[in-house]
Amino acid sequence: MNRRLAVLVLPLLLVVAGCTGSPADDPAPRPAAAERPSPFRDCAGLGTPPTAASPGAGTTAPATPGTSTAPGGQELPELTLACFTGGAPVALRDVAGPAVINVWASWCGPCRKELPAFQRLSERAAGRLQVVGVNTRDSRGGAQSIGEDFGVRFPILVDQGDALQRELKRNAFPLTLFVDAQGRIRHIDATGALDDAQIAKLVRQHLGLTVPA
Repeated sequence: MNRRLAVLVLPLLLVVAGCTGSPADDPAPRPAAAERPSPFRDCAGLGTPPTAASPGAGTTAPATPGTSTAPGGQELPELTLACFTGGAPVALRDVAGPAVINVWASWCGPCRKELPAFQRLSERAAGRLQVVGVNTRDSRGGAQSIGEDFGVRFPILVDQGDALQRELKRNAFPLTLFVDAQGRIRHIDATGALDDAQIAKLVRQHLGLTVPA
C-alpha cells in the first residue's frame, strides 16, 4: 500500500518542483525611464554676489503704469523655494543681488515671449547681475519643455503654491522683480512681456547697471 502511494505521489512532487523557479531564473526588472536632463543651471551659486556688481546699484526712478517702486526698497519675502534641478532649497533672501527675478509659467503667453530676452540678459550681464526664474502654478514637464525649446539656461526656483506672489500681493503674469545689491526690491514690473530694450532700461533705472540691449 505504501509503495503504491509513493508511486502516485512522486510524479506530483516533480510537477510542483518544476513550477518553482529560483530567484536567479526570474526576468530582470525593466530599468526606469531615464529622466531628461534639466536645461536650467543649478542654484548653487545664487548666494554668491556677482563679481563686478556696481557699487551704485539701487537707483530708483518714478513708477509707470503697471509697475511699482518701493521707497528705499522692501526686502524679499522670507520664503524658501526648491531648485528645479534639485539640491538644497534656496532661501529667497539669500539670493545675492543685484538680481532680476522673473516669475513665469509655461502656459503664460507673455512669459514665453519674454523668457528669451531674460536669457540674453543673463548672458550679457554675466558677472554683474544674476537672472533667476521662479516657475509657478506649472507642471515640471511644461517648464522643462520651455527651457529646452527656448534655450533658457539661468537657474529656476519652483513655487507651485504661488507663495511669492501672495507675499507680494500680486497675481499678474509675468512678474519681474529688480533687486539691488543689498537684497531690496527696487522695482516690480507687471506691464506684460518685456523686450531686450525695456529690460535694459529697467536695469539701468533701478539697479544702476548698463547692459547692452
